[in-house]
Amino acid sequence: MTTPEWTIADFIYRGPWWKNHGILVLNIYLVLPILTVTMYGLDASLVNGLQILPAWQEYVHDPNGKTLGLINCAQVIGSFLGMPFTPLVSDGLGRRSAIFIGSVIILGGVGFQVCATNVRMFIGARVIVGFGLSFALNAAPLLVAELAYPTQRGKLTSIYNSSWYVGSVTSAWICFGTWRNAGASPWSWRFPLLVQCVIPIGQLALIYFIPESPRWLVAQGREGEATRILCKYHANGSNEHDPLVVFEMAQIRHSVRMDREVDATTSWASLVSTPGNRKRMMIVIALAVFSQWSGNGLVSCYIHLILEGVGVKDPGIQGLINGSLQLFNLFAAMLGASLVDKLGRKTLFIISNLGMLINFAAWTLTTALFNNLHSEKEREAAAKATIPFIFLFFFFYALAYMPLLVAYTVEILPFKIRSRGFAVMSSTSCLVLAFNQFVNPWALDTIGWKYYLVYCGWLVFELVFVLTMIVETKGRTLEETAVLFDGDPVPQNICQQGGDAATVTVSRGIGTAFEEVEDRLRYLELNEKSPRKITMAEFYELKRTNSAASDPSTSEHIGRATSPPAREMPCNVHRDTEAQQ
Repeated sequence: MTTPEWTIADFIYRGPWWKNHGILVLNIYLVLPILTVTMYGLDASLVNGLQILPAWQEYVHDPNGKTLGLINCAQVIGSFLGMPFTPLVSDGLGRRSAIFIGSVIILGGVGFQVCATNVRMFIGARVIVGFGLSFALNAAPLLVAELAYPTQRGKLTSIYNSSWYVGSVTSAWICFGTWRNAGASPWSWRFPLLVQCVIPIGQLALIYFIPESPRWLVAQGREGEATRILCKYHANGSNEHDPLVVFEMAQIRHSVRMDREVDATTSWASLVSTPGNRKRMMIVIALAVFSQWSGNGLVSCYIHLILEGVGVKDPGIQGLINGSLQLFNLFAAMLGASLVDKLGRKTLFIISNLGMLINFAAWTLTTALFNNLHSEKEREAAAKATIPFIFLFFFFYALAYMPLLVAYTVEILPFKIRSRGFAVMSSTSCLVLAFNQFVNPWALDTIGWKYYLVYCGWLVFELVFVLTMIVETKGRTLEETAVLFDGDPVPQNICQQGGDAATVTVSRGIGTAFEEVEDRLRYLELNEKSPRKITMAEFYELKRTNSAASDPSTSEHIGRATSPPAREMPCNVHRDTEAQQ
């Protein structure tokens, strides 16, 4: 009689996540690392809101041009300086410790900002804040991705980046509120800076109460702790032999082994060593540039100058527009995150870029009319028309670039270059943002609205690039996505590995499920290295007789065979576990 079998998909929880106690508690815990990007959004938008406050303008002597650009990009400079050190801390001390250290540095920088007595001290303090943010921003998305329940990982990573706007909304409305209540008092700009302390203090107090990344624990040899975490939160408190826990632990161990091999065989040159990788990196770098240089930086950092350019000079109206815009952007980003799996990545990018181009062109036209018309009535009409186009432009920007910048980058990068490719994306984004923040006020002072024409031309290029170069990854596993870039020679092996990893089966009633899953992953690994492909039957025979012991590449994992081979499954089955690698 054939032993009945389950696939790993049979053990994924299918009900509402809030009715599963383990997943519910886990998602509540994940709010804490997600707040890291909220803190980033708050700080990045803060100078934008401060520019509206008369007391801050008086304190920094009405900065413009290069000085204003340096104030704005100081935080980005600090983040860029911290990037070489962040992976060392995150991988060496753990995800939670990296967030803790980042929060300590941020609090120090915020303290210097609040107590700043001159512009140089203020700029230096913002560099310190940026340096601390780099540690937290490196570790937080890793902790979210590595802790999240398998079927929720994609949505949580999209929500993670979209939560940037929660911080920008907070910043905008606090600045508006302090202007209304504190007027010209220095506390009208010092109090918004103090609000930056809330999230770092919360993370300092609570970060060690949430679980550590199971993947990091396994890499440190602490497999028992990792198993207990997965049991408690992914299997709702079940025991360590729960099939889902068995599968995840086996996959993590396999991934950690591959990591060690990658460290020995992969270099930065691997990013451009094949046609597929070159195409990936071209897309990754392009999206990083587009995310910061599509015209969004004009309002994100210099709304004071933009609104003054169309005659809106009242601080109260400027603050109200800024606060409303950030709320609108938050709605658009969350809408985009909800549509990622329904519309697809490429479709969302096309809608986003086409919408940005149309509305930015209209925004440019109304601004030009305001600056060239002589009738006050006509100028007023042009100014009123500009505001809706700014809102519509940001709706289309946030629709794709907030939820997809991180998620799409992770999807198209294969395992061996994922960490390095992601570092390139982050570094490119920081460099472009720093250039953007430094050059924009200077250019606006020099050529005014005509500077918008540069962005109009660039948005045309972005649309053409998205139409011709973006690859749709909707409904594919990470391994199947690799096939789209690498062609036919590699895909068969990659597809087999991806399909088997997502459909490993365990026999009901057999107490050796963990070893069976390990055998399956080891079998795939052996076939990658072996010049002659072997069948599962041959694998188990070699294991039984220990014949493979003479091969150094296989002897470490060949031992006593105690379970029959798992059944073969097609590559395209059970894609709901696609994010587990």
